[in-house]
Amino acid sequence: MKIHEYQAKAILAKYNVPVPRGKVAFTVAEAEAAAQELGGSVVVKAQIHAGGRGKGGGVKVAKDAAEAKVLAEKILGMTLVTHQTGPEGRLVQRLLIEETLPIDKELYLGIVLDRGTGKIIFMASAAGGMEIEEVAAHTPEAILKEVIEPGIGLLPYQARKLAFGIGIPTPAINGAVQAMMALSKACLELDASLAEINPFMLTKDNRVFALDAKIGFDDNAMFRHKDLAELRDINEEDPLEVEASKYGLNYIKLDGNIACMVNGAGLAMGTMDIIKYAGGSPANFLDVGGGANAEQVKNAFRILLGDPAVKAVLINIFGGILRCDTLANGVVSAARDLGISVPIVIRMEGTNVELGRQVLEESGFNFIVADGMKDAAEKVVAAAGGKQ
Repeated sequence: MKIHEYQAKAILAKYNVPVPRGKVAFTVAEAEAAAQELGGSVVVKAQIHAGGRGKGGGVKVAKDAAEAKVLAEKILGMTLVTHQTGPEGRLVQRLLIEETLPIDKELYLGIVLDRGTGKIIFMASAAGGMEIEEVAAHTPEAILKEVIEPGIGLLPYQARKLAFGIGIPTPAINGAVQAMMALSKACLELDASLAEINPFMLTKDNRVFALDAKIGFDDNAMFRHKDLAELRDINEEDPLEVEASKYGLNYIKLDGNIACMVNGAGLAMGTMDIIKYAGGSPANFLDVGGGANAEQVKNAFRILLGDPAVKAVLINIFGGILRCDTLANGVVSAARDLGISVPIVIRMEGTNVELGRQVLEESGFNFIVADGMKDAAEKVVAAAGGKQ
């Protein structure tokens, strides 16, 4: 689950990470009032779940409350397009009005899971304010890393090593170390999958602040943090992804025209790969899970067909807990109730596969049954109109 910058900063402030004074605004009047309260000179920042807001015109500096009002009128309600939103952009529905500070240096702090080591990694770089992916690609040596051992957290000596390594001057070292350890504590206690401060700002008077903040939470751990669920903004999510979450389905919209229904994330990745190999393009990632029932399969179909770009559907299921006959009954029910008009290619193996094929054959629908994944991919690409 993603949250907005102002929400991330409120969380970090509770853990004693220094953040600039700021207020969220949902209207132009609220933005003007916030600017007056903060002293006039403020930064007006669009709040969307995407990076690159400044380059897209979503972050502006105002010298006083009157200018903040003018900027708020321009930014609030605009469709902000960045490299992360795609060409469709995101509608700006809230702003963060924040005090300006005397910036000396922009640095970077980030915490992620390193799947290679299976441990949490704390990263720091003097190249703050830039896209960290660009830094990693072109100057990876500029990113310093420290492993956070499970159950221990970031240790003071590690934080000091990182702080000196990215050029924090001696008068600001203690503040930087405290901020790093606080960020680490917040990330671990809240089961964050990502915690990032970019830029981590050093002021001319040797103070440090989280000038921007991004936190993403592990959905699988949200049962431990029910209060965080209130921070979810479904307006920032694809409507089909929101709908899928209501039924326990893992759905991610992509930009192709072949819908994929699978059970298991690994099978989903393999299915998308083989569709691409066959010359097609997947329209989504949809994992119904190992224990799906016929009703969930039906809802999955409804969500898949809610995407107007879909020209064909590939169902690729390995029957285990989800038996093949259960899948087949769900597919037939969906075809009957939803009036499916696009071609459906089905490849299934495993528990009750023969019974499942019998259900499909006796349904009266013209399903395309495939023999193996390669055959399924070739058939669905052809059904969708051929190679792209």
